[in-house]
Amino acid sequence: MQGKVVVVTGAFGALGRVVVKLAEARGARAAQIDYAPAPAEFAAAPLAFGGVDLADAAAAAEAMRQVRERAGRIDALLNIAGGFTWRTLEDGGADVWERMYRLNTATAVNACKAAAPYLIESKGAIVNVGANGALKAAAGMGAYAASKSGVHRLTESLAEELKGRVRVNAVLPSIIDTAANRADMPKADFSAWVQPEELAEVMLFLASDDASAVTGALLPVTGRV
Repeated sequence: MQGKVVVVTGAFGALGRVVVKLAEARGARAAQIDYAPAPAEFAAAPLAFGGVDLADAAAAAEAMRQVRERAGRIDALLNIAGGFTWRTLEDGGADVWERMYRLNTATAVNACKAAAPYLIESKGAIVNVGANGALKAAAGMGAYAASKSGVHRLTESLAEELKGRVRVNAVLPSIIDTAANRADMPKADFSAWVQPEELAEVMLFLASDDASAVTGALLPVTGRV
């Protein structure tokens, strides 16, 4: 990763921070994009962009343009931005499905489209975050699984569209061990969950030159679940 410029969406969240830290430890420059305002420690960083709604195509395009202008290149896009809602159809409606689409599918689509011209320049890589839970939807997981399945299909189709120019892969984690997930599921066996560092390692491998022969892969990263 030495000398590469990687764009991390959802960069101020639990997984995003770990990915940024690991990428920078390996010599990359990490551009951080998030819907949330930039935290104080990142506010003055030239490649930190808070308040960006990636569900808006124009906002995504402007953010990527600014990264390219300030950093001079983009070598990898790591799409972490997204969200989760558990809601049965009986208790919810189309608004839940629309919200999951915007948070998970639309953000990935817009970020990929906005970054693609710059990644073609560098023969770079895209790593999307799908979900193991989207392979078979459980009760209350329909809207989330559908939106993440959209990320899977985006990954596969874009890998074909950009073959030979940009590599496109996705990781499919199970439950990630974060403070928020522990609070939501206090009786769960946390030791079985995927550690953010474990997932970050796989994502950075797929973004690196070591994975130069890998594209179109949906890689399960399920820990010990």
